[in-house]
Parts: sequence; C-alpha cells; structure tokens
Amino acid sequence: MDRMTEPNALLEELDIEFDGPHVVAIGGGHGLSKTLRSAVSYAGRVDAVVSVADDGGSSGRLAPHLDIPPPGDIRKCLIALTPEESIWRQLFEYRFESSDVAGHSLGNLILAGLSDIEGSFEQALIRTERLLGASGSVIPACRDHLRLEAESLGETLHGQVTIQNHRGHIDAIRVTPASAAATPRAIDAIEDADQIILGPGSLMTSTIAAMRVPGITEAINASSAQLVYVGNLITQDGETLGMDGMDHVDALLRLTGVRPPSAIVANDHDIGVSPPLNSISFDPDLTATYGADLITGDLVDEAEEWPSHDPGKLGVMLAKIAR
Repeated sequence: MDRMTEPNALLEELDIEFDGPHVVAIGGGHGLSKTLRSAVSYAGRVDAVVSVADDGGSSGRLAPHLDIPPPGDIRKCLIALTPEESIWRQLFEYRFESSDVAGHSLGNLILAGLSDIEGSFEQALIRTERLLGASGSVIPACRDHLRLEAESLGETLHGQVTIQNHRGHIDAIRVTPASAAATPRAIDAIEDADQIILGPGSLMTSTIAAMRVPGITEAINASSAQLVYVGNLITQDGETLGMDGMDHVDALLRLTGVRPPSAIVANDHDIGVSPPLNSISFDPDLTATYGADLITGDLVDEAEEWPSHDPGKLGVMLAKIAR
C-alpha cells in the first residue's frame, strides 16, 4: 500500500453504509469501552475519540520509545467494537506473562508494528479495524503521546498515574506539549455527530484528559449534537474521592469549559462498596438548573466482580435519549 494513502480513502475501501444516529464517545479506559459496546446496539455509526495521555502499564513502556500514542486504551476500544470472536480478536486480547515482553499486550505490539508498516498510527488503526471487523472507528484525540498535568492547591502533579492517585481538589488540568492539537479526524467526527457521549470512566484522567486536547472541547461546543454525560457508578480512590454526582458535573464543566449536557444518565440501583468509596447519586433539582434531563435506572453489570456498567442496560437508555 502507498504509505501516503489518506485515512478517508481507506475508509472508502471499507464501503460502509450507515443507518441510524452517528454516536461519538469521548474518554478512555474501561469506561469508554463499555460505552462503545452500548452504542453499537443502536447507532448507525460509532466513533471513539480516545485520550492519549496514558503513562502506565504496557502503554507507558511503549509510547515514549516508539513515538506513537499510548495504544492500551485504543486497543480496548477496538476490542469493544469487535463483537465477533476471531483469531485477530484473540491476538489483540493476548497478554504475555513472562520473558522480556512480560506485561505487554500483543495487541499493543501489533499496533506499534503496523504503525511503522503503514506509515502512520492513524492509518494503522484503520487497517486494524478492517482486520478485526470492527463496527466503528477509534480515533486518537491527538496524533502525539501527551503528558497530563494538574494543579492542586498550588502543587503541580505530573503524569496520569500520579493524578489518578491524588486525593484532593483539582484546580486545573492540561496536556503538554503546549503545541498539541486534536486530530482532524476527531474534529470531523465530533462536528458530524448526532449524539456525543462523555463518560463513564476516570473523570480527570480519561474523560477530561481527552477533552483537554486543544480543539476537542471547542468542537463539542460548536456541534449541534445532543450531549450526554454518563455518570460513574462509584467514586474512585484518589481523583474523585468524596465527590457526588453534581461534583462530577461541576468539575467536568469547570476544568474543560464544555457546554452543559442535555441529558445525564445515572444508576439508581443499590451498590455495596466499602469506605472510603461510595456510590454516586445525582440531585434531580440541581441537574435541572443546568437544563439537563436526569435519566436513571439499573445500570449495574451483575456479572462483573467490581461495579461496572452493563452495556446492554446502558445501550437501552442511550437509545431512548437518541430517539
């Protein structure tokens, strides 16, 4: 293949026809993968705009040395958009447990190698979507590997892992280098969306991290798409400890400048968690002050050991909002 082939040309090769709302989900990690699995049940087209500020695990070891965005969250999203079992899906899910590659996901390594073969990470992703038979596209928020920084009571916190584990009020979040910019494909997807979904997932280090890439929040605010915030089920020890639902929304708006969501989706099913964690609830009167509809229901995946969203239940609620 010509290494200079444009991503749009590659998409045309797939000959995909879309029917239904165009859904764009923004964030990272486990939460975003749940949203994507929900969205494919009702959307005609699904795009994931993924944070590239991960500095932990296999991604943290690969990205700085290979000059690519951290592939871990991106790989999880690709798998979430690939419902059918195949040898390719098994390869992308495989993780080495010993030798020099211990801890690395094979999928991360394949993405790194394919990026070199194709000439760019974006083109590698489009080829990977075809190999996996993915029912949507995964788009890095930025073409570069970014570093996350936060300000807390006069202290500067460096790196995604450090911020994630920090207990205390966050005054500001930014990505570096200052020259970072959103990928054109991410902007195009947001501008074309019918429904934009923020969350669930780590509020500061996934959702907000993706939105702090210059151009992402601006595109959301300029878009006419329905904006939906999916609340987390429980607090996270560190970055959201002690925060209730409206604290999450306030932080989202304050730290990104995004417009208020038109709908907030939240769980109302009992969840048993031990202190210092707590389940997250939203005050309907306070959500109304933002002009947001509060839609609640049982969103818990009973098959998971740790409180997680059930993609089927969440998909039903998101579909109703989209209609």
